[in-house]
Amino acid sequence: MNTLKVRSLVLGEGIPAICIPNVGKTREEIISLTKKYMDMPMNLMEWRADWFEDVENIEKVTEVLAEVRKALGDTPLLFTFRTKREGGVSELDTKSYVSLNKAVAALGLADLIDVEIFTGDAVVTDLISAIHNCNTKVVASNHDFHKTPAKSELIYRLRKMQDMGADIPKIAVMPRSRKDVLTLLAATEEMASNYADRPIITMSMSGMGSISRIACEAFGSCLTFGSGDKASAPGQIHAQELHSLLKSIHQAL
Repeated sequence: MNTLKVRSLVLGEGIPAICIPNVGKTREEIISLTKKYMDMPMNLMEWRADWFEDVENIEKVTEVLAEVRKALGDTPLLFTFRTKREGGVSELDTKSYVSLNKAVAALGLADLIDVEIFTGDAVVTDLISAIHNCNTKVVASNHDFHKTPAKSELIYRLRKMQDMGADIPKIAVMPRSRKDVLTLLAATEEMASNYADRPIITMSMSGMGSISRIACEAFGSCLTFGSGDKASAPGQIHAQELHSLLKSIHQAL
């Protein structure tokens, strides 16, 4: 597996990176949280723009992005608009979703942009190409808040993201049993060991799946999401506690 460098952060080696999602609703809240998170053990911040009350106004999105970028300094920024079908809080039609992500890429203020892989192959291919043309990295993603698919299906989805040119494939699934958590971990290990030529991100959600958020280094996931003031998905552990747990596991490996 190759590593990926984003600013000064190297993904795919050593202790997994901690990403804190910023789910502020207003410009003021988003900027305030960004500054607050800079004092936490954060390697990367995700701006969950689907929480932003003015996300459909690209001018206001641009203004917030510029302020977030300034506040983050050299800390990398992941821009994400999560659609409702994959666990987001607001919705855009496909055309608007593509336009938003292309506009953000053109600004050059985000280091990575999230692209939901099942938006449609032609749409995703075009969007990934447009983002790459702006010298921005792509995190291809898929979220299942209802179940954990079979191991073979999880690996298929991760390989599809890789084949379509994503810089980092990412998958998050909901466990209904402890065996489901093992399925996600087994798929992660097999993907990382046998197929991945770039860093991957995987997680099993909810409290039941929280072990996947701290055992990621042992199974091959390069990054884990830790909560700041508020979690963006079930099962996230506070970044401060997560930092200590990841460090302890790294020392034991």
